[in-house]
Order: sequence, then C-alpha cells, then structure tokens
Amino acid sequence: MAPYSIAIIGVGKIARDQHLPVIARNPRFRLAGVVSHSGARAQGVPSFHTAAEAYAALPDLDAVVICTPPSVRHALAREALDAGKHVMLEKPPAPTMAEMHDLAAYAAERGRVVFATWHSQYNAAVDEAKRRLAGAKLRRLAIEWKEDVRRWHPGQEWIWDAGNFGVFDPGVNALSILSKIAPGAIFIKSAELLYPANRDTPIAASLVFSSPAAENSDARLTAEFDWRQEGEQSWNIDIETSAGERLRLTHGGSKLFVEGALACEAPMVEYEGLYEHFAALLDAGRSAMDAAPFQLVADAFLVGARRTSEPFFW
Repeated sequence: MAPYSIAIIGVGKIARDQHLPVIARNPRFRLAGVVSHSGARAQGVPSFHTAAEAYAALPDLDAVVICTPPSVRHALAREALDAGKHVMLEKPPAPTMAEMHDLAAYAAERGRVVFATWHSQYNAAVDEAKRRLAGAKLRRLAIEWKEDVRRWHPGQEWIWDAGNFGVFDPGVNALSILSKIAPGAIFIKSAELLYPANRDTPIAASLVFSSPAAENSDARLTAEFDWRQEGEQSWNIDIETSAGERLRLTHGGSKLFVEGALACEAPMVEYEGLYEHFAALLDAGRSAMDAAPFQLVADAFLVGARRTSEPFFW
C-alpha cells in the first residue's frame, strides 16, 4: 500500500518536536511539504507561505496536519476539506465547540476524514486503567496536572490571548484521559479559574466533578491545574474505587500503579499512536471527533468563578 502524502500546516514547537520526527518514522505516511507563514522549513521538502500554494503545487496531497494556534484552525480545516484533503487537528481542534461540530459535519458532507487528536489517550497505561475501572464506582478522583509554562511554551504570547486555553492547553490532556477511563459520564460541578491580572486566559484552575459513576454524593472528584510549577512536573491521576482499589496514573498516563505496585509501564509513544490511528481512519474512510474532553473545558469556563492573580511576565 502506497504511503499517504501529507503536509504540515504550522511549523512550531509541537510540529518540530513530535509531528515531523514521527512522520519520518512511519512508513504509512510521506511528508510532501510544510506550510508556514513565517517561512519555517523542514528538511527535504518544499515550504509554502499559504495552504492554497501547497494545494496548487501538490495535487496528489492526501492529507494535512494543522498545528497552528487554535484560533485559525477552523478556517484552515475548511479550506483543506474544500481542496479535497483529509485533516488531522492538533488539540484542541478549534476555539469553540460549535466550530468543532461544524468541521465534523463539513467533512462528512465532502466525504473526507477529520481527526481531532487527544494524544494523551494513546498511552498503554491509559487503556489498562480503563479496563480496570470498567463497571466500578468512584470513591475518590484527584487530578494533579502542574507544569512550568516557561519550559513548555517559552515566549509563546498567543497562549494568553482570548480564544486560547491558558492552563487548559495542557489540562485538556488530563481531561482527555479522564473522559476515556471514567466508568461513567463526567460533569463539571464547579470551577475556580485564576487569571493573571495582565492576561486573558487562566494560569491555574480548580475543578470539582460529578458523575453517575460516583459511589455517593460524598465522593470527592477533583482536578488541580497550574502553570506555575517549577522543578519536577506533575502529571498524575489518583483514583480510589468503592471496592477500595487504588489506581495511580503518572507521567502523563504512561505508568499505572495499582495498590502502589507498578502494573503497566510503556514508553510515551502518544504521537506514534495518533498516526497509527490516523492511518487506520484513512483506510476506513472514517472520521473521529471526540468532543468529550473539549466539552469539559468549555463547561469549566461556563461555570467557573473568575479570580485574579499577580501579573505574569516571561
């Protein structure tokens, strides 16, 4: 089977760190070019200033991966679908739920595949946690997702602009794991969002969840997100079931401990998993637009109480 010809739109940090090397290692795909408004390049392939230039120059292009900031993804995805291309969307797939749903419908109308990627769902330990939690009742859930924005988004001013996600940019990774492994629906009961005085998106957030899978009304289901973590970074999910079993997902979902003992550990190959799944979707002609993680973020903004902290400066 010939590899799918693919182009990347937006050659920023995530494209360089993950997408380009993973495509290079995957025989199901062939990188045909990149699109970069700033003129960024990738070795061995042409770089185009606009997507339209790429589509004109690469008539056999099968698909694009959109790695731009979220605010422009909807328009770029529609343009790609109009050009007959399949689309992979970095997370989050769009600035709003309405735009995400529009892209799903637009792709279906045109017989194209669109894939909203939640990369943290593709760690092996996440699948094992889902298996163990099937049918369980939750007594306690505590998400701790704390990292240093200066390390992971150095100087990227766009993340603080309205229409982006602030601390939910990494936080949605935890919520994507939660929406996959939870033995029942998860809802945002309350939230507190902390905004730097000089920024339009939150630097920290505290969430309280409810769920029909909770053991009772006293079950404590919470999440703490913070972009001010220095030193060791924290990407942990602790769960206790009504049967008393204790599970702990660590390292972003790549390790699972059960009763303190390591039950599953695998290398972090999230993006490898994304591209394997994208190839399978293309083979089947099927889209995948899981809205559950995005809905939790949207609901946190809807119900969240806004608090103000000291200004943030790089």
